[in-house]
Amino acid sequence: MRFSRSMLVAVLSLLAATLFWAGNYIVGKMAIAELSPLSLVYLRWLLALVPLFLVARMVERPAWRQVLRSWPWLLALSAFGLAGYNFLLYAALQFTDAFSASLINAFNPALIVLASVVFLKERLSWSGLVGLVLALLGVLVILSKGQLLTILGTQHNAGDLLMLGAIVSWSAYTIIGRKAPRLPPITSTALQGLVVVLALTPVAAVQGIDLPQSAGSMWSLAYIALFPSLLSYVLWNRALQTIEPAKAGVFLNLITVFTAVLSLVVGQPLTASQVFGGTIVLAGVALANKQVFARRPPHTSGPGVSPATERVPKRK
Repeated sequence: MRFSRSMLVAVLSLLAATLFWAGNYIVGKMAIAELSPLSLVYLRWLLALVPLFLVARMVERPAWRQVLRSWPWLLALSAFGLAGYNFLLYAALQFTDAFSASLINAFNPALIVLASVVFLKERLSWSGLVGLVLALLGVLVILSKGQLLTILGTQHNAGDLLMLGAIVSWSAYTIIGRKAPRLPPITSTALQGLVVVLALTPVAAVQGIDLPQSAGSMWSLAYIALFPSLLSYVLWNRALQTIEPAKAGVFLNLITVFTAVLSLVVGQPLTASQVFGGTIVLAGVALANKQVFARRPPHTSGPGVSPATERVPKRK
């Protein structure tokens, strides 16, 4: 089967976007050694803000007044997505390793399916239900470190619990995004980033923020601001011009795979329970997203890309 040039570019864009998002776990773990979660979220979007607006202006040429009419939705999306999810993620990385965090995050698509059934009254197929149960089982294997019978009596890592909070926050972000008006994706992300910066500036002024003290943390912050905050969004939405969002969503499972590879590269060993539990999670998510809904296909978004902002390309 021959790929067209546009399809090849789209696939490469998705691979790069997910690789950069995986790097956010590894580099975020390094950055959190010097920067607090609040500082990292604030500085990340402060540095990414101007480039995001410039790219939005050049690529999408939005009608700003029309977009700003959706300000209540943008506020909600900012609170649960760009602020809530990222704050909880970086807080989790203070207590757990990057690969464990990415494994729990891999359960997120299945959790979104469940939330869609509860809040959006979507219909769930049998394969979707089995996939949800399987993915949940994988998460429990990870949380219990392979000792499922002791799950209730186990004293869980605070990072694992914070990461669970992060995927709940992202699920809320996704549900809100599905109900919100459709907006140009990069423009929406830029405005959400602006909301985060404006909201956190008074907090930063009163409480103070941590600034990078070493070259390592400076490079980590630069990576987070440039690659997962800017380039991943641009590449992801560039790919959506060729590949349908539901099909592109399959690539999100590569975040965990890339994180595992990057963890090994930086010298972090993987445990048997992580590998086994992660495999179960990915299998469950794949099953849950195979014709998940009886009436329409699932609509999956990447980290920081609201479903409400994704545009399905028109058929020519």
